[in-house]
Amino acid sequence: MNGLTRTLDILHRALDVNALRYQITAHNLTNAETPNYKRTEVNFESQLKRAFESEKTAQDHARLITSDPRHISNDTFIDYRTVEPRRVTDYWSTVQPNGSNVDPEQEAMNVLKTQMTYQLLSQLTGFHFSQAKVILK
Repeated sequence: MNGLTRTLDILHRALDVNALRYQITAHNLTNAETPNYKRTEVNFESQLKRAFESEKTAQDHARLITSDPRHISNDTFIDYRTVEPRRVTDYWSTVQPNGSNVDPEQEAMNVLKTQMTYQLLSQLTGFHFSQAKVILK
């Protein structure tokens, strides 16, 4: 996979995750006053970072090829394309007297952060397409 294709694929995945994050944050805000509601977050970046780090370490090590599922597995390499966003629910904290742990101010800040991140990722995607257009002329 060439650099441009890989970069655009990563940007596409990041845009999808931010759209999901926006939906989940909006859902949290909607249920802020629901008794005993527990907020949900999206975990993606840490897993993606782990996959990128595994690619670097896999380049330095010999790759173990297995022909049978009972053989010792080689877990040193994680393909970034297999990383999926995970929804994580916080069951441990409580912010409001009704048992809900949604802080509306924090969720509103998360919405703004997600919108700004989405806008930045969209601009980066446009920039990469404009660079490809310049190269192809």
